[in-house]
Amino acid sequence: MTEQSTAAPKPQPRARTVGQQKAAPAGMTGAQSLIRSLEEIGADTVFGIPGGCILPAYDPLMDSDRVRHVLVRHEQGAGHAATGYAQATGKVGVCMATSGPGATNLVTPLADAHMDSVPLVAITGQVASGAIGTDAFQEADICGISMPVTKHNFLVTDPDEIARTIAEAFHIASTGRPGPVVVDIAKDALQGRTTFEWPPVCDLPGYRPVTKPHAKQIREAAKLIAEARRPVLYVGGGVVKAKATAELKVLAELTRAPVTTTLMAIGSFPDSHPQHLGMPGMHGSVAAVTSLQKADLIVALGARFDDRVTGKLDSFAPLAKIVHADIDPAEIGKNRAADVPIVGDAREVIADLVVAVQAEMSEVTAGSAAAAGYPDWWKQLDRWRETYPLGYDLPEDGSLSPQQVIERIGELAPEDTVYAAGVGQHQMWAAHYIGYERPATWLNSGGLGTMGYAVPAALGAKVGRPQSTVWAIDGDGCFQMTNQELATAALNGVPIKVAIINNGALGMVRQWQTLFYNQRYSNTKLHTGPGDEDAQQPNKGTRCPDFVKLAEAMGCVGIRCEDPEELDAVIEKANAINDRPVVVDFIVHEDAMVWPMVAAGTSNDEVMAARGVRPDFGDDEE
Repeated sequence: MTEQSTAAPKPQPRARTVGQQKAAPAGMTGAQSLIRSLEEIGADTVFGIPGGCILPAYDPLMDSDRVRHVLVRHEQGAGHAATGYAQATGKVGVCMATSGPGATNLVTPLADAHMDSVPLVAITGQVASGAIGTDAFQEADICGISMPVTKHNFLVTDPDEIARTIAEAFHIASTGRPGPVVVDIAKDALQGRTTFEWPPVCDLPGYRPVTKPHAKQIREAAKLIAEARRPVLYVGGGVVKAKATAELKVLAELTRAPVTTTLMAIGSFPDSHPQHLGMPGMHGSVAAVTSLQKADLIVALGARFDDRVTGKLDSFAPLAKIVHADIDPAEIGKNRAADVPIVGDAREVIADLVVAVQAEMSEVTAGSAAAAGYPDWWKQLDRWRETYPLGYDLPEDGSLSPQQVIERIGELAPEDTVYAAGVGQHQMWAAHYIGYERPATWLNSGGLGTMGYAVPAALGAKVGRPQSTVWAIDGDGCFQMTNQELATAALNGVPIKVAIINNGALGMVRQWQTLFYNQRYSNTKLHTGPGDEDAQQPNKGTRCPDFVKLAEAMGCVGIRCEDPEELDAVIEKANAINDRPVVVDFIVHEDAMVWPMVAAGTSNDEVMAARGVRPDFGDDEE
């Protein structure tokens, strides 16, 4: 599916270069064709920043009454906003940047979207086709740079090819395993003349995503489920992407098997459902982690057996047979061999599994574990849930507990609130202590773990779902990476709410320093300098910056909360403000840590329920 152009002296490597420049006058410019294409494809919002090479596209964009442009403060913010928009709406997110540094500033959100399978189209300007390869001003080979972190990319040098390329880019981004696509357009292609035709004829030889699973593999999977004594449904983000949550609930209740949902699958199965064990992995619940370790069958649906779930891979689920269903055949067998591999769209896979399992269940004996709903297995699971529940202690000094702050935000927020989390301790606490009953209400950077994701992602989510309340749960470290997008939110009338879980430190890194580096806190405190008398107390002394003043300077409401007695009133005040963004600086205890935890590189058998506390599973049957 890769071609190279012969028009440029040094063609962009590994990119599909579309066409050669033609001089024939026609009905509109390439830039006008680009904007018309976005209108016709259904893109209603573009997040971006203009610059020299993309500037021709911004002129017709000004005249569009169907495409809204949100002027961000940094291209990274544009990429994360487009990601948040896509995750919250299920549509393709669109961002736009100029050549050189504008395009390279998109690399992090592109990598983020690639890791989390988010449908994204990034449109970038490129220097004129005759200057490509000459190290022209603001030239960067964004196709080559982004190749490892995109699903596909295009270099367009012919205005006649713009409409078709946009149609192909949206198709690739949104079908199969979703992902980001770059469309890099030379400036002279944007300025050249063309005739607009829609819909264009797409030409994608070799791109044929398999969506329908093989019936034999479905029957084999159903047979294993009927024969299992300790099955677990291991649900990943692919179920959310496929909009298969209703089918998942039917399958779970039919099999009566326990359900674990990864960080990317939170909300795909109701947290309140009695079969839900929670999130597995490094900071997963003890019951979820241990269920996978003790299972005799794991049915992986739209999950990829990543290292944060498996821990030390060769010790992961040693007794389990594996049914692995995924839209991406490259994921099956990549980390863990599958006894029954199934390639297909999660919605179709689960729907077919329901039918096949019903047939198998009608044939199992009355006394089998499957027919009885795995009573012995649930006895063990319930004991683990009751013995090692999620929980936290309130600080003895009367300061705010970060877990309590996040828990109360979840309890006081309106129904269907969307939460976008940064990366670190607050991300894990938000995953644990807010209840998620519906899909697309939990947004986060899972695979790449991008600090600075939350504020622009919340902005994008609110633009896509203006009737929903959107809370960004951020840390003071993450917040300082992209907080300039508060100005974007304020000026564009996007009233997001931001909770800064402010412990004065890079919290997750500090937790590792506490546990593994003898409490040597090297370069993790944020509010104090090395000469300050309070330097050894990360959240004491002078606060720099003052987040309340910073929020107010950007046109937002700024509130600080330090007293647990004021917690509910502050959250309710923030929820009541809907005419501009709100930033709440929650000053929390600096020593709180995330539990449970499986230390990096260790087996999930070594899960710690709390510091120094390893669960005793006794003589549980294996």
